[in-house]
Amino acid sequence: MTPEPYRPEPVETFLTPEPLAAMHKALVEVKAQLGRHYPLIIGGEKVDTARKVVSTNPSDPAQVVGTTAMASAAEADAALEAAWRAFASWKKWPQEDRSRLLMKAAHIMKRRQRELEAWLVHEIGKNYFEAAAEVAEAIDFLRYYATQALKYANGAPVTHFPGEDNEAFYIPLGAGLVIAPWNFPIAILCGMIMGPVAVGNTVVAKPAEDTVVIAAKLFEIFEEAGFPPGVVNFLPGEGAEVGAYLVAHPKTRFINFTGSLEVGLKINEAAAKLAPGQIWLKRVFLELGGKDGIIVDETADLEAAALGTVQSAFGFQGQKCSAASRLIVVDKVADLVVERVVERARKLSVGPAEENPDMGPVASAQQENTIRKYLDIGQDEGKLVLGGHRLEGSGYFFEPTIFDHVAPDARIAQEEIFGPVLSVIRVPDFDAALEVANGTRFGLTGGLYSRSRERLERARREFHVGNLYFNRKITGALVGVQPFGGFNLSGTDTKAGGPDYLLNFLQMKSVTERY
Repeated sequence: MTPEPYRPEPVETFLTPEPLAAMHKALVEVKAQLGRHYPLIIGGEKVDTARKVVSTNPSDPAQVVGTTAMASAAEADAALEAAWRAFASWKKWPQEDRSRLLMKAAHIMKRRQRELEAWLVHEIGKNYFEAAAEVAEAIDFLRYYATQALKYANGAPVTHFPGEDNEAFYIPLGAGLVIAPWNFPIAILCGMIMGPVAVGNTVVAKPAEDTVVIAAKLFEIFEEAGFPPGVVNFLPGEGAEVGAYLVAHPKTRFINFTGSLEVGLKINEAAAKLAPGQIWLKRVFLELGGKDGIIVDETADLEAAALGTVQSAFGFQGQKCSAASRLIVVDKVADLVVERVVERARKLSVGPAEENPDMGPVASAQQENTIRKYLDIGQDEGKLVLGGHRLEGSGYFFEPTIFDHVAPDARIAQEEIFGPVLSVIRVPDFDAALEVANGTRFGLTGGLYSRSRERLERARREFHVGNLYFNRKITGALVGVQPFGGFNLSGTDTKAGGPDYLLNFLQMKSVTERY
């Protein structure tokens, strides 16, 4: 195949009448489909179960978005066996043919773009722009990995040695497990599946329980694109049941996980144990979140810093592993920066996602309880200067919240909240700011607003995060442009959407023939 030159998909802003009308139409059409049931997909067959996973609308939790079958250990076994059966032939497909399927899936997704965005609005509470950015990212993963996979088709160069024919080439690992999060339920799920699949592996995918319907829609696209039975298997269920079972399973070759630090550490520990009959060391890839900070020094453009901070802290209600939860400000400009950030955040609208507010609901009752806990903790650890409350109504709505004068070692400055809560930490100078920025167990994203070239270059070397941004927001990494993944306890730094990502799912074989 002749690959299309990769360019990130433009993100619709809905500032003109045509896309806005198309979005409103899609929302109505999707609303008419709420409440439908979706089976498991194992080896290309639709499998139903007595138990169900129920997905509700966080803007209106009484509204059921849809249900799926709920897998148990028996279905997990069947899915893993189906994946291994499919691997026997899928690994032999020419790389061009596999890449062509990913490209076809991208075109189908592009055709269904507004519809998929509407599902995200209903199922996880994204406003129109956040939904559009996510679907664009899913399309990007398909196109980028389809293109990147081609570079491994002809093996790796080796040094000539007299009297021998030497070659090195790549082969896929086998059948693996994907466990995806709820906050980017189509983009991250799509990328985590299609990375390994692009280079010849097969996958059992367990989506997050809160977002099983959009995951079912993704599998509709895979089916329409023509992926052979068993290459991708749809296995919604409880993480503590089927997820844990497959992590420990001796036939699971690799585990690709995005989620909380707590769960990720358990997966890493369980996968390291050699199960009876297991003949390999499992590869484990973890993306585990962050406690991301933005530094603003006295040379910065304060208006730009305030805008970028608000965008980074409160976009999608702060429910991004890359979201800014710490604002680290040099004392000389701290009052001015906090005033501007509070002023901008106070103007943010909060409401049902279907109405396209700046901030929709948080994801679930579980997220609501976590955020409430940290709001109480914050009352003792900082000065509340904005928000601090859950809003009235049945949806899980919170005000954008800012605590000022927070100590660097406070719980709200160290623990991941995953909600619209920003801690302001005041520091005497840039040296102290950099020390505070690096003073967490995480290392995912960070940012610096400064006009000082010396400080920008020092941060480039010393700000220890996987994704660092200067004079812009710290969310919104683009596939192929900003490879994404963090240091320390933010994960294994696999760099999703990067030029080396697919190598995680390949192993090199060297063959020598003596003449």
